[in-house]
Order: sequence, then structure tokens, then C-alpha cells
Amino acid sequence: MTVAMSTPLTYSQIVEVFTRFRNDCAEPKGELDHVNAFTLVVAVALSAQATDKGVNRATQELFRIADTPQKMLDLGEEGVTEHIRTIGLYRNKAKNVIKLSRILVEDFGGEVPSSRAALESLPGVGRKTANVVLNMWFKHPAQAVDTHIFRVGNRTGLAMGKDVVAVERAIEDRVPAQFQQHAHHWLILHGRYTCKARKPDCAHCLINDICTFEDKIYDQTL
Repeated sequence: MTVAMSTPLTYSQIVEVFTRFRNDCAEPKGELDHVNAFTLVVAVALSAQATDKGVNRATQELFRIADTPQKMLDLGEEGVTEHIRTIGLYRNKAKNVIKLSRILVEDFGGEVPSSRAALESLPGVGRKTANVVLNMWFKHPAQAVDTHIFRVGNRTGLAMGKDVVAVERAIEDRVPAQFQQHAHHWLILHGRYTCKARKPDCAHCLINDICTFEDKIYDQTL
């Protein structure tokens, strides 16, 4: 994952950036549908190389009938497969959903653990997924860095790093405490809808006067 780096923003600039994000959307939400911690884990695991909308379509019925690890085990791998067939890598993901459900039942009493290490011990759950669950369900200010955040962090000068872990640490180190809980959601939404990879919408960007990206695009007809 590579992206051109800009000049790092100052503390006061970072405060202004997140103040604008907060004023625009005080309580940003994740876009994956879920009803509890377990369905959130499954949804985030399924979202790898898939869109949130696609995952939501696939899990709408799945989560209605299997919203606990035991119910997912009762449904079985083939049952899970049928529900998520429209998602990329669905066969491998179905296997992981069953495996992680079994581990949750056997090792965690059917409950989703609240530590990063325990979450990462589950099949199909990496650091990003663990951080999403910690942040969204357990309200821990973990920073789940995906391609959007990696791009926005480096492009704007907010949180720069050569890999996702470096950007994660940069957010933790540089973003003031009062913005930490919602930081990754603001950055994901900004990257998804405004600071897009190929054609950033700089003309409608809340922070275009602060961002240090040199190749800003204002003419959207290009």
C-alpha cells in the first residue's frame, strides 16, 4: 500500500480538522449492520474485499436466524455459505465464521472477548477487525486503519506512516484525546465520500484549506 505523503499538520491544525468533522457529524456511525457484538465481528470479517452494502444485503437474513455463535454453529457451514454467496471469497469466509463461532462457544462462553489479542485469535479476525469491534462495541478508542484512512492520513498530513500500523500509531499519538473515539469513523467517511483515491473532491472538502496535499483537484469535470 503506497500513497504520496504530504507535510505533517501541526497540533492546532489537527484540532481544527477534527472540530470541523465533529461539527459536520457529531456521532459518526459505521455502515455495517449488526445487532450485537457477535454479528459485528462476523460482519467486519465478511467485509474484507467486499463493500459494506454487499455485506449488509448478505447478512440481513443470516443475522435474523443466527445472531449468536451457537445459532451460527447450528446453521452449519453450508447454511452460512448459502447466505453469503454474493460476497467475495465466500467459501473461505463461511469456514472462518463457523470456526470462530466454535471457538467463542468453547473458549469464551459464547461471548465476544474485549481484548485485541483475544479477538485476533479468532479465525478471519485481524488487527483491523479487532479494532473495529473494540471501538464500535466496547467504546475503546481503537483506530481501525483501512485503505481509506491510510490514504487520508498520508494525503492530508493528519497521520502519516509507511504502513497501516504506523498510521494507526500516528492517529493515537497525534489526534487529541477528545477526538479519539470517533477519529477512525470520521476519517473513513471522509476517505469514502470526499477524499477518494483517484479523484478527491477537493472542491467540497471541509478541510481543503488545511490539508497539505499538493495535487488537489477542484475541477470535477477533468
